Amino acid sequence: MSYEVRGTVEEGFEGVREELADFLAGEEHEPGAQLTAYLDGRRVVDLWAGEDTTGDSLTSLFSITKGAAHLVVALLVQEGVLDLDREVAAYWPEFAAEGKDRLTLRELLAHQSGVVGVEGGFSIEELADDRLLAARLAEQKPFWEPGTAYGYHAFVIGALTGEVVRRVTGKSIQELYEERIRAPYGLDFHLGLPEALEPHWLEVQPLVPTPEQIALLRANAFARDSVKAVAFNQNAASPTDVVAFGNTRAVRALGPASSGGVGNARGVAGMYAAAIGALDGRAALLTPGTVAEFSRVHAAGPDLVTGSPDHFGLGFEFLADRYPFLGRDAFGHSGATGSLAFADPASGVAYAYTRRRFAFPSGDGASPENGRLAESVLRAAGSR
Repeated sequence: MSYEVRGTVEEGFEGVREELADFLAGEEHEPGAQLTAYLDGRRVVDLWAGEDTTGDSLTSLFSITKGAAHLVVALLVQEGVLDLDREVAAYWPEFAAEGKDRLTLRELLAHQSGVVGVEGGFSIEELADDRLLAARLAEQKPFWEPGTAYGYHAFVIGALTGEVVRRVTGKSIQELYEERIRAPYGLDFHLGLPEALEPHWLEVQPLVPTPEQIALLRANAFARDSVKAVAFNQNAASPTDVVAFGNTRAVRALGPASSGGVGNARGVAGMYAAAIGALDGRAALLTPGTVAEFSRVHAAGPDLVTGSPDHFGLGFEFLADRYPFLGRDAFGHSGATGSLAFADPASGVAYAYTRRRFAFPSGDGASPENGRLAESVLRAAGSR
């Protein structure tokens, strides 16, 4: 089935539109896609496709939220407010319980705390509220010795780093993101969606799997007592339905810093463009030195939750091995529906691809079409 691709591309980026149209032609179920890219602070791609989807439409972005949260942390480190090599417990004394006293902020940001969830799991009310999450996580015994390995803190990393931020600054990550990043640039990417913007929000849609995909999902099912089950809150009395989570108003309203952001591709790409270069008359948010520190791999080897190798910098995903056309200091984050956003300082590209409908899960989070779409953007940028 074919879905009309609408929007604009700058001269030289026509191939990006063609690549998106070619992908959509092979899709049986409409993904509700948006694709935006910036080059050196200038928007060069602004596309969307879907019956109800426009360039202004907002949807739940899941773990893309982690990029916004940790851009705030990077700014605070850059300014000397936070010290990467100071113990988390020095900022947040309650966190020292159960042998977590020596974990540093650097190790926490690299997903090395071992506190990927709690025994018995969380309620939806807790998952929506970072303060409630942090209180329970502080007393939890880690699922591996902190600092010795890493594993994806899917629902909790933003609550953990956010509590450090709150203890030091007196403000939440959400408040600082709004004051320092979202509002100054007018970004359509919210950590806490105002009720007035609800009419622009489109609900997340579930995967419609083929019989072959159903068989694969069953074959790859994991035990409820596994670390992966803990990280994705499948050990709870009511295991988390991720589609329902993204469609819950309380989650959108509070904007938990791991998974509750709402926005569109324009807003997310604009954030990454501001991170690495001049935008709207303002200097880049991050210095090259900060980018280098936050983008490099801090824990090598397999992720104990997802199995992906060499997965994380500090708060951001390391992307260059997955997408070889990117520079080694590219940084960003994927989201559960298959969305992906990143900044690539080497090329000056900021990229965001969002989709409402869940794609079949891949090992690295982002849906497979991101490879061809992002490469088409980088190819066009390189020919300028």
